[in-house]
Amino acid sequence: MVSGAHAQTVQQADYIVAVVNSEPVTNNEVRTAMQRVLQDIAQKRQVAPPADELRRRVLERLINERAQLQEAVESGIRIDEGAIAEAEQTIARQNQIDVAELRSRVAKDGVSPAKFRSQLRDQLMLQRLHERDVEGRIRVSEADIDRFLADQQAGNADPLAQEINLAHLLVSLPEKASAEQAATVLQQAQKVLGRLRGGEDFAALVQELSAADRANGGQMGLRRADRYPPAFVAATQNLAVGEVSDIVRSGAGFHILKVVEKRAPAAPSKAVVQSHPRHILLRTGPQLTQAAAIARLADFKKRIEAGTATFQALAREHSEDGSAPQGGDLGWVGAGAFVPEFEEPMNRLAEGQVSAPVVSRFGVHLIQLVERRRVELSQREIRESVRNQLKESRYEAAFATWAQEIRGKAFVEFREPPQ
Repeated sequence: MVSGAHAQTVQQADYIVAVVNSEPVTNNEVRTAMQRVLQDIAQKRQVAPPADELRRRVLERLINERAQLQEAVESGIRIDEGAIAEAEQTIARQNQIDVAELRSRVAKDGVSPAKFRSQLRDQLMLQRLHERDVEGRIRVSEADIDRFLADQQAGNADPLAQEINLAHLLVSLPEKASAEQAATVLQQAQKVLGRLRGGEDFAALVQELSAADRANGGQMGLRRADRYPPAFVAATQNLAVGEVSDIVRSGAGFHILKVVEKRAPAAPSKAVVQSHPRHILLRTGPQLTQAAAIARLADFKKRIEAGTATFQALAREHSEDGSAPQGGDLGWVGAGAFVPEFEEPMNRLAEGQVSAPVVSRFGVHLIQLVERRRVELSQREIRESVRNQLKESRYEAAFATWAQEIRGKAFVEFREPPQ
């Protein structure tokens, strides 16, 4: 029998817990990933699953990532040093710090600059692999678009097109459970269902009993029905909001579902909002720190609002951007034309208003919204909008299928902790 002290030492020691196509996954990797997940759960004020369940999920995620990275390497995807440096700079800008400060912060978390860059390389490889192999298999035909538009016009309530929010309670079943074990767990699930139908609160029972995510009363979020497991949709399709499903069996155990919200599918928008902004851009570097750029632009804002200078004149004189000769004028643009860190503060402005200094990956900006308008979309633009909506709705299922295929091809050997 292993003593408690020895068991704790084994838990903390580094050893191989799984091998993916001859590449090891170590205990320290699992522990580090678990700590990150727990920090994220704490920040979101969610309830963590039991330690054994969390460890199983994290290990499975690491195995999937390892198999996918191997697929990326074997298929010829390469990430150059320039792309890694750009990703590092983007993260630093998003946190409004420079790269040296970013490296200092990750070092405090026990991650060396070399390890951090290696993690960025892996993320970029996975991103390119998913873009190529997952997005590449999603096909939306002209007939699909015609059918979607016809359904919208006819008010067809396609159950897979509507949006639903389901709350989820899982009574888990051990992997490779015997028929006797399954029958015992089913009886437990039936007792839980009886308590719910007797009037007990669903969210309270989720916190007490569920082996799945307990955050927000087990709610999985409002999404199109075709982004839920088909068995969940079938079990809740004819239920009203607030009603609870019968028991649903899966490989993980026995599920009970509550319908939190249902929404009819939104019709594709026939109009978009366009914005007409100006900006002044100061690029940061050795000659101009970010703090100095912010201070200069804050002074420009005061002068504009006091009426001692015009936005256009300051842009022509100071902006380090191709729009400077036009007084910083960026013309009429639709959603998605600018990077998020520029577009989001621009969208919050009223017509004529000047923003506070805004930091983006390009430098520091002062933004003025000249005007906003609503523009009718052409038929071609409406169809393109539908195409993108259908692609997005099909991505999750396509990714799940693809990830299963990659996992299925991998040889995975699990190792027991040393005794």
